[in-house]
Amino acid sequence: MTHDLLVIGAGAGGLSVARAGVRAGLATALVTDGPIGGDCTFTGCVPSKTLLAAAAAGAAAKDALARVRATVARVAATETPAVLRAEGVEVVTGRARFVGPRAVVVDGDGVLLALTAPRIVLATGAEPVMPDLPGLADVDPLTTDTVFDLDDVPGSLAVLGAGPAGCELAQAFARLGTAVTLVDPAERVLPGLDADAGAVVADALRRDGVDLRLGAVSRHVEKVPGGRVRVVCDDSTLEADRLLLVTGRRPATTGLGLDRAGVEVGADGADGAVRVDRHLATTAPGVFAVGDVTALCPHTHAADEMGRIAVRNAARPAWRRRRFRPHLVPRVVFTDPEVATIGLPEDGAGPGAWVAQIPLSAVDRAVTAGRENGFVRLVAGPLPGTSRLTADGLRRVGGGRLLGATIVAERAGEMIAEVGLAMQLNALTGRLAQTVHAYPTWSLAVRQAAAALATGAGPGVTVRRAGR
Repeated sequence: MTHDLLVIGAGAGGLSVARAGVRAGLATALVTDGPIGGDCTFTGCVPSKTLLAAAAAGAAAKDALARVRATVARVAATETPAVLRAEGVEVVTGRARFVGPRAVVVDGDGVLLALTAPRIVLATGAEPVMPDLPGLADVDPLTTDTVFDLDDVPGSLAVLGAGPAGCELAQAFARLGTAVTLVDPAERVLPGLDADAGAVVADALRRDGVDLRLGAVSRHVEKVPGGRVRVVCDDSTLEADRLLLVTGRRPATTGLGLDRAGVEVGADGADGAVRVDRHLATTAPGVFAVGDVTALCPHTHAADEMGRIAVRNAARPAWRRRRFRPHLVPRVVFTDPEVATIGLPEDGAGPGAWVAQIPLSAVDRAVTAGRENGFVRLVAGPLPGTSRLTADGLRRVGGGRLLGATIVAERAGEMIAEVGLAMQLNALTGRLAQTVHAYPTWSLAVRQAAAALATGAGPGVTVRRAGR
């Protein structure tokens, strides 16, 4: 069976590819061996953000978990095979594997179907990483794939992993009445993000009752009387009713037969990640990859954007292809407060960069809401063709070009969008300062920081060289 476009994987990236393919007039087939919607719908964004919202609203634990299941069902109903077929996408159920260049066999319960296409897009996502921790098999650990199947919250919970998902779930369960201990070998929470942002989140977690065990290396786990779990670290132990592993994810490429198609893996040291160029093309002609399987940018909205770019590029010669630019993709941690980042951090901005930072205590909307823990930080750099900026030079060129931002605030995920737009347009920082913002709003903090970069000073704003 031949199609114009074949998509392997039906998560956020695969859905984006399939729908973009239909819009482009391509006969499109979508192959999936699991529920359409993938991790985001069933085990990631949708259930976790629903649980966070229910916990923040003070819902009872059982009601919160019931709300999670209802929300997942509602979203999943918009992504069924029937819905996609009505849109023009042919849905094929089964496990796909390459048998040659641009040739795939799909095993659907023992029935083999051969598919070929001049354009193939891999969108198989990622899967949880199980740490090499002795005793795991004996304690029935929860993962992000299983935690939302609970009918009620445990009395106590040990969470291994203080990255974004670990912090989000720790806070949600603590607010639902669970005694939560969060364990990580790193010395701070959110170790991959800004240290100041991590400090604010750590304080918020502690206020919600989360016991932080940072710098603690887990050595083994064991079941103890009463069915509880003991986690043994280098210099301490802890016990809990259940164990939740949030220790990362890796690209899902096992069993795809990528070598038969000439698709190489292992890009940038990522475990099993499909190698792609800046246009999302793999090492095999006609084969592209999007989403978590590339390990480029593990976010649903990134996979969605990559999907549209891949379809466009698959139909064009190399010189007309569009680049995927990870630095323009915002990243949001949905703790309370939220942490949103985009572009370069301060320590990666290079010589000549400047920083404007305003604490939320100097933002009237935060004061009125009683939510003053957090900040807005903008990083700006020299214009193309210049190497460094003096303070006077920064003012003369409207604050320079925006290179990145970090926002820690109740609505940080919403506030980061206008920074992303300014970066997309290569706008001067001063353009944000010239944009009238409603008063009092959270986003006014972005304007205040931008205005300080453009003028060299502002009420409550610190303007300084990057790295100082």
